[in-house]
Amino acid sequence: MEDRIRSGCPINLTLEVLGDRWSLIVIRDIMFGNRRHFRELLQNSEEGIASNILASRLKRLLEHGLLTRVDDPSHKQKGIYSLTEMSISLIPIFAEMGAWGNRFLPVSEELSIRAQLLEEGGRPLWNDFMEELRVLHLGAERDPQKPSVFERLQAAYQEVVARRQSA
Repeated sequence: MEDRIRSGCPINLTLEVLGDRWSLIVIRDIMFGNRRHFRELLQNSEEGIASNILASRLKRLLEHGLLTRVDDPSHKQKGIYSLTEMSISLIPIFAEMGAWGNRFLPVSEELSIRAQLLEEGGRPLWNDFMEELRVLHLGAERDPQKPSVFERLQAAYQEVVARRQSA
């Protein structure tokens, strides 16, 4: 991990950890796609990340405490990546970035539907999603009364994809 920092400004420090081209994309794919293995992250990347870049980013995110890795019990050479509280707390940032992208950039409908739902749901939905991610990644207790935000976001995405394929 790099020891030299330019300043103690919280925005600068955040950018030093997350400001490269790929780190937020890797976290996004684990967070919204539940891609927990190296191969899933590599093969299902919308942006086509190279394997050496992915390996480098995963190592960096582990070093900075944004991810953890445990050996996969089904295959000793595989690892399972999980979000930490530090990365789960990025949900509001992802939601705001998605809203900004939807407003100002030429996004695709299928890849922007989750951002739209997060924007419409606001902080209550973000909090529910963070709670659900804590269950999936940190082993927290799940409230069986709460509907799954992850499933709702996935269903909306799959609905748009199916509609576009049938058109």
